[in-house]
Amino acid sequence: MEVTALFLQTLETILPVFAMVFIGIGLKRAGWIDQDFVATASMLVFKATLPTLIFLSIIRADLSATLNPALLGAFALATLGSVLFCWGWAVLRVPREERGVYIQGAFRGNCGIVGLALAAGMYGDYGLSAGGLLLGVVILTYNSLSVIALASYSAGQHTDWRSILTHIATNPLILAVIAAVPVAAIGVSLPGWLMTSGDYFASLTLPLALICIGATLSLRELRESGRLAFSASLMKTVTLPALATGAVWLAGFEGRELGLMFLFFASPTAAAAFVMARAMGGNAALTANIVALTTLMASLTITLGAFTLRAAGLI
Repeated sequence: MEVTALFLQTLETILPVFAMVFIGIGLKRAGWIDQDFVATASMLVFKATLPTLIFLSIIRADLSATLNPALLGAFALATLGSVLFCWGWAVLRVPREERGVYIQGAFRGNCGIVGLALAAGMYGDYGLSAGGLLLGVVILTYNSLSVIALASYSAGQHTDWRSILTHIATNPLILAVIAAVPVAAIGVSLPGWLMTSGDYFASLTLPLALICIGATLSLRELRESGRLAFSASLMKTVTLPALATGAVWLAGFEGRELGLMFLFFASPTAAAAFVMARAMGGNAALTANIVALTTLMASLTITLGAFTLRAAGLI
């Protein structure tokens, strides 16, 4: 695939997402939505529509054709290494009250939307099915580690591991994965009307989450959190994709498996990070700025990264 075609394909995925953020800004400024709407919509996404989207994605994955335990394990280890790297950096360079939000914003990618869409575009059915399975690992690791990071730096609280484990065990996104895996493994076929209704409900996830991000963005907050937001965005779109992709390549992965993991590592910060930060009392405005900046930067960094890997004959 030529770099121009890949660049255009990336833009076709990224630009609609970023446009929804601007729609949220416009709706807030027009007075059509307010912070009460943002709070209600964010909770709806976190507790209902996003878990539905995750559940449906996993049960539709082709387990027999694309199940690769080595790939899943390598991604989980690389993710853990990325979080530890971010955590160490945050301890050295980030104010304590912002560390949880910084760590989550720097490692948690939008794999379920941007990563999966790019994987399908580059690798067709393999990208969609293998990416769907990888998404299960993504949800479990990203949500568990996000809860740990956010809970560890909650304002005015010391780390309470019982509370952290409770957050993980009751997280709606993790529960959706736990419920979906046996359904997908057994091959249970849900009624058509139920799947269609689920699709309708799940389709609310992206627009609602991104509109809420736009409604939370402000120039004042962007200026005040500019250094932290840019640092986390650079970590998410440049540093971690380079380190994680290099690590899995050294571990022996190449071709479409390496390409799939690169796309997931390089995806911009997930809108779900904003939803979780808000739900757990973190700095939602800083998270929103990180999501917006990484979404803007990813169209360039993913294109350049994929082109470099293709030119080197690695994917």
